[in-house]
Formats: sequence, C-alpha cells, structure tokens
Amino acid sequence: MREKDFDSARMSRQAVSIFRAALAEVDPECLIRKAVRRRGRRLFVQRKTIDLGSFENIFLVAFGKAAPYMAKSLSQVLGGRLSRGIAICRPDQSLSDNRILCLPASHPLPDRKSVKAAQEILGLAKKAGHKDLVFVLISGGGSAQACLPQSPVTLAEKRWVTKELLKAGAGIAELNTLRKHMSAIKGGRLAEAAFPAKVVNLVISDVIGNDLENIASGPSYWDSSTYEDAIGVLKKYGLWGKAPRSLREVLLSGAAGKRPETLKRGNLVFKNVSTFLIGDNHQALKAAARKASGLGFHTAILTASDSGEARMAARGYISLLEKIAHSRKSPQKPFCLLAGGELTVRVKGKGRGGRNTEFVLAALTELGNELPLLVASLGSDGVDGATDAAGAWATPATAARARQLGLDAKKYLRNNDSYNFFKKAGGLIITGPTRTNVMDLRLFLLSL
Repeated sequence: MREKDFDSARMSRQAVSIFRAALAEVDPECLIRKAVRRRGRRLFVQRKTIDLGSFENIFLVAFGKAAPYMAKSLSQVLGGRLSRGIAICRPDQSLSDNRILCLPASHPLPDRKSVKAAQEILGLAKKAGHKDLVFVLISGGGSAQACLPQSPVTLAEKRWVTKELLKAGAGIAELNTLRKHMSAIKGGRLAEAAFPAKVVNLVISDVIGNDLENIASGPSYWDSSTYEDAIGVLKKYGLWGKAPRSLREVLLSGAAGKRPETLKRGNLVFKNVSTFLIGDNHQALKAAARKASGLGFHTAILTASDSGEARMAARGYISLLEKIAHSRKSPQKPFCLLAGGELTVRVKGKGRGGRNTEFVLAALTELGNELPLLVASLGSDGVDGATDAAGAWATPATAARARQLGLDAKKYLRNNDSYNFFKKAGGLIITGPTRTNVMDLRLFLLSL
C-alpha cells in the first residue's frame, strides 16, 4: 500500500462523523421525547397509556450517566403533574427545575456522595403510596452512583471488591452479581421500597443483550442471581480468601437463608412495575450505519454484543479484515464495519488505559503495513478507564509514526499502557462527557 493511496486524515474525519451520528441517536433527551408523549391527562409511554389523573403524586428518580438529561426531558413532558424528583448529576451540574434535587456521585468507584444519593432516592421511594406513580430513569453507571452497602459491609470494602473485580477482567454481569448482593437498593429493592405505588422504569441500556437485571444492577427489576452466585464470582477470580470478613459474612449468611435474597421474578412487587427500554447500543450502530452509507461506504453491522478480552477480540477482527481485503480483486467502494458491546481488560501491568484504547493498541500490533485500515473504538459515555479519553483510533501510519518515535507498541500493550502510547503516537479520542451510555462503539474503515 502506498501512503498516498490511503488518506488517514480524511478517514479520521469520516470516523468522527460516523461516531457523532451514533451518539446523537442515543441522546437521552431525544430518547425520552420519542418514547414518552402527553395529551392532557393521558401519558403515552411507547404503546402503554397511563392516566395521570388517577394519581395523587408523581415522583421521579434518575441515576446513571444520562440521569439529569432524562429527568429534564421527562419533567418537561409531565409539566405541572411532577411532584418531586431526584437526579444524580455531575458535581458542577444543576437543573433549572426546582422540583428536582440534583445530587453528585462518583463513577466507577462509589464514594460517600454515592451513599447519600442512594439514601435520598430510597427515602423518596418509601414516601410513595398506593395512589402515587414513581418514574425510575435508569442508565449505565447507576450501579456506582447509587451505592448503599448492606451492614456490616462498609463503603471502603465495597470499593475494594469493585476495584479488584475490574482489574481481574470480570464481566459486568459478574460484577453486578456482587453489587446486588452487597446492596440495600439494587436487585429490585428500590421497587420494593416504592410498593404499593406504581413504578415505570425508563431504561437506556449499557449491557449486552439489554439484560434488564444488570442495567444499573436492576434497582427496580427482578434478579435471578443468588448469594451463592456472588460467592462463586469471588472464588472464580481468586478473591474469596482476600475478601473482607464482613463481606464474606453477608454472602454466607445470605446463602444460608439468614438474609433476604434479592427480589425474584413473580414477586408481588413487580405486579406494579412496568419497564420500557428506550435506547441501546444497536440503535446507535444503526445510526452510524446510515451515516457511513451516506458517506459512500459499503456498510455492515457485525454485532452489538462484543464481549471477552479486548486483546483477543482485536486479533479476531484484524484477521477478519485481512480476509476481506484479500478477497477483493477489483476496486470497489470502501467498507465500514461496525460493532458494539463491552470488552474487558485483565490488568497485569502498571500503565494507564481502558478497554477501548487497549483494543485499538492490540489491533495495531496485529495490523500489517499493507492493510489500508482505520480502526477506532470509544466508550459511548466519553470515558475509557480512569482517563480523559473516550478511546482511540489508529492506521498503519500510526504504527509508522510510533516506530519513528521509538515506541514499542507490544511493550506498551504488555504494561496495559495504551493511553500513554496513543498520547505520544497520536490517536486519542477525547470527547468529554457525552450525556449518554450505551456501551462501546467500534468501527473499521477499509479502503482498497
């Protein structure tokens, strides 16, 4: 491949346009407006009609990275019928609606503000009576933002187990199994607190398969996992013997039936709960595909369910793209392949990065000089690990530039230092908070 035949700058601009289209499609305010409409006292939530006149009070609670925007949009729809609400916001953020209390909280590790937020949300839910309606607005990131450990587990101990499982590469379902069984608000317990009020969940999904049990650890949805499952997760990752005594006590007493389980399917509480999925990764990918087609690419969505270790996924994708490139015998339109999901990283080094930058760095180490490809991956929330980047992009030119700078990509990969590699070689994607969270988005632009 000759460098002049592959315009990295143009390709990167096209990648930006495609990502922007994807994120715009899952903007939380837009999603609420599409899913919820009002005509007088009647509220239409997708295909369900709710008679607002039959309720004395209408409350809302919102948590996750899209919380303030979902709350703002729903408040505008409800107008004067909204009695009171709570939304978790960034520390520098507020809402003009004085009926909605904005509370700050932390992510991905909970802090004292997360505990206060959970207490306030649970307290508001408990005030709802049988003639009241509670909207629960859920988006990714809510598990950390609303944190209320079961006694005697402490906040520090919950932070420890969360951090260790993230470092070990645990999947979100495994992590949330622990979270739910350490918590006084997750695993359906928020819905239990609101009972007998009617509860309407509006959900933006950040988990594979839109598993409602695991989005923000299912605070107002039933849970099929058990205390025994939680113990099994810790044992799988070699953490059971290292876990704090109080945590082991909670899990063992729960497994022995001495503590209430998370709420299960069929529980009377859920007769009063309706759940609506209003946004997900596949919606974002479809918008990206439309944009890419408009830019002249042959476009295909490979999957919205990427999972597993980032390095292995990168190897598989590069192998697939090489086969596609070698099978093309005459000039054709360029290809745009799209994928989504959430990969994991097993941290063994001392570097800095996240699953998206690690994926792109791993892809770069597999990428041959002759493959005219741009590969990019970003977190739809604008955050990749404990960094200011959303992800990264790379082409063969990135590898050439790294060699000129004396950067050994494989060495950086071994040290889990993908962020610093791209900071030096170029290619970091920095968006700032995007207002939404529908897992990760990947694109591959192949030009022959």
